[in-house]
Amino acid sequence: MQTHNLGYPRIGSQRELKKACENYWAGKISRQELFQRGNEIKLANWTIQQDNGIDLIPSNDFSYYDHVLDMAFSLGAIPERYHPVILDKSNAEIDLYFAMARGYQAKGLDIKAMEMTKWFDTNYHYIVPEFHKGQTFKLFSTKIIQEFAEAKLAGFKTKPVILGPVSFLLLGKEKEAGFDSIDLIDNLLPVYFQILEKLIAHGVEWVQFDEPFLALDLKEKEKQAFLTTYSKIKKEFPHLKTLLATYFGSLEENLSFAVSLPVCCLHVDLVRGVDQLAELLAKKPQNLSLSLGIIDGRNVWKNDYRKSLTLIQKVKSVVANDQVFLAPSCSLLHSPCDLDSESTLDTSIKSWLSFAKQKLNELQDLKVLAQDSVLNKLLTGSPEGELTAETYENNQKAIESRKNSSLIHHQNVKQRLKEVNNSDFERNSEFSIRRTIQRKILNLPKYPTTTIGSFPQTKEVRKARADFKFGRITADEYQTFIQDETRKTISAQEEIGLDVLVHGEFERNDMVEYFGERLRGFAFTAYGWVQSYGSRCVKPPIIYGDVSRPEPMTIYWTKYAQSLTDKFVKGMLTGPVTILQWSFVRDDQPRSQTCQQIALAIRDEVKDLESEGVKIIQIDEPALREGLPIRQKDWESYLSWAIGSFKLSASGVRDQTQIHTHMCYSEFNDIINHIANMDADVITIECSRSQMELLDAFADFKYPNEIGPGVYDIHSPRIPSANEMVELLQKAALVIPDQQLWVNPDCGLKTRKWDETRKALEQMVLAAKEMRLHAKEKAFTLNTISSN
Repeated sequence: MQTHNLGYPRIGSQRELKKACENYWAGKISRQELFQRGNEIKLANWTIQQDNGIDLIPSNDFSYYDHVLDMAFSLGAIPERYHPVILDKSNAEIDLYFAMARGYQAKGLDIKAMEMTKWFDTNYHYIVPEFHKGQTFKLFSTKIIQEFAEAKLAGFKTKPVILGPVSFLLLGKEKEAGFDSIDLIDNLLPVYFQILEKLIAHGVEWVQFDEPFLALDLKEKEKQAFLTTYSKIKKEFPHLKTLLATYFGSLEENLSFAVSLPVCCLHVDLVRGVDQLAELLAKKPQNLSLSLGIIDGRNVWKNDYRKSLTLIQKVKSVVANDQVFLAPSCSLLHSPCDLDSESTLDTSIKSWLSFAKQKLNELQDLKVLAQDSVLNKLLTGSPEGELTAETYENNQKAIESRKNSSLIHHQNVKQRLKEVNNSDFERNSEFSIRRTIQRKILNLPKYPTTTIGSFPQTKEVRKARADFKFGRITADEYQTFIQDETRKTISAQEEIGLDVLVHGEFERNDMVEYFGERLRGFAFTAYGWVQSYGSRCVKPPIIYGDVSRPEPMTIYWTKYAQSLTDKFVKGMLTGPVTILQWSFVRDDQPRSQTCQQIALAIRDEVKDLESEGVKIIQIDEPALREGLPIRQKDWESYLSWAIGSFKLSASGVRDQTQIHTHMCYSEFNDIINHIANMDADVITIECSRSQMELLDAFADFKYPNEIGPGVYDIHSPRIPSANEMVELLQKAALVIPDQQLWVNPDCGLKTRKWDETRKALEQMVLAAKEMRLHAKEKAFTLNTISSN
């Protein structure tokens, strides 16, 4: 048997890539220095994997921003609007690449970033390729070949990881009507062949094609595209060893089709799709090798060697050793780098965990333990060899320790959940009644303006937080600093002219971590970072036990901000589904149960905010769509408990309290009825990168509640004009009644700088005023017509 890895975290164990990219964007380091940092990370990753016994080490899993963008760049799928960037001789390819990801505003050019959305059901965001009818492709970037050559020169013979051509096309968006992106497959394949020819010339042996869409519902023409693609690759390169990687679920009805594809090895996810193993073994062709994804690439819990070895034993009873590969279920991109860096975790909890580096070691352990001379004896309780026995027994002790720990189970939490009844999921009155009451109390203008919640977390804010954390300033000094930042932010919002204010969230390190730190059942890491998009990294909490709220979490800062202004200040909370989705979640009970425990904790906070006089409370759920299962048949079950959890958190308030929620970077067309069922008084959504396309779903459905379509993209540093935002709002007003529309950015402003934030919000307020003027003129015209 051999071990291989599908991909390793690209950010560096101390977020070296984040710092290098942001310094490059700020002009603080040169292009050469940026590439040097990237090369150092790649070399470190290859070395770690080799030292941990990985037989087939990946290359091209590194990226300066996003691997889907990398593939588009390699294939020359570069939208025409970016061509002027490279015509500027002071720019290089990497600047064009970053312009596509982040937008570009310099030297008279003003180019918007490409659209961004979630990578299947993860919290990773990818840049969406853009396709046109008849589009042609060309080899533009040789990154795939270069990284293989770099690794080889450094002494590592790697397995290049390439996003497969079918999934690449299916991940993109058609930018004109009348064609299907999959129709471009014949135009695309010659460029893939060029890449493979160059890799073979450099001595490549194995190539990994990632085709995650094989685990999704496929149309017949998409299946045909798979067959065409891999038949042609086999014909053109008969001696190339091809590994086809699927992940995030079972192959299900695609299994018979997948095993018939002419590839050398098929990788399957046996963490999320263990149910497919029996059928897979029964239908596998004799010459097809299997890669078993037995280590969870998306969660942090230690592998149960007994369970994994039992699966391996089943496979080995049918498949020859040299046809079996052991691997994580998916790329370790979604896992923190190294548990060894964590010195502050509770020792019991730490003993239950495994990060990317440790998962490599688990693979090596399983390879050793699965040897024919050892495996049967281990599983029957008579291990052979002192070293293997100790490895196995230590693993089982950790697994048993977690099962039986008193840290995990709290009967009062379980009992409260049992006592929840149907009325706890519903508001007192329907929305039409609540709206009348709320409008009278709030008395906001048409097209009310607000922001999503956070304001720029400057280096001074981050420094103060670090100084307090490490004892360099006192609690009183830190509180005074946060009060000053909050006061300045309230003042800035009043000067800008916003209608509904926020306190800025300067006391919060992260929208999930902040709440997790104040809830029971959560553990936190010091260095457990994972990439969310580009240079944006998050440090997900670990939900290890039953969840409850010991005391109020946000009351002080919301009340303090409200004391500084006569305008309404929103109470800002993160919703239960998002806290669940953006954490590493316990796997010893249903996720729905954990989510409802969190919902009850948030419900307590909502009711406390209301009792303190807060009139508007926002419960953010940007991860709701992200959690949707990748198979449509599983949607109803998920949406039932996910929407129910939100409603459980939000429905304990009186009619006059206005509940907002926020969602971003998701397609809502297919679940719009469920979004409406959330019954939030106001929903804010991302719409700017998609040019208001998302609103079509809300219009077709006749969405009844109020909605704030994001009018500018906060993930890009470019500052939009008021006219640009007016155009977007006019598009919105064509499909949504103007009395339902709010005006806001598409997400929180935490990652932006103050200068660009203030300028963009000033333009946004101007846009709202312009829309109010249009509305008045329209009303005047209608009244005149009516009176005549």
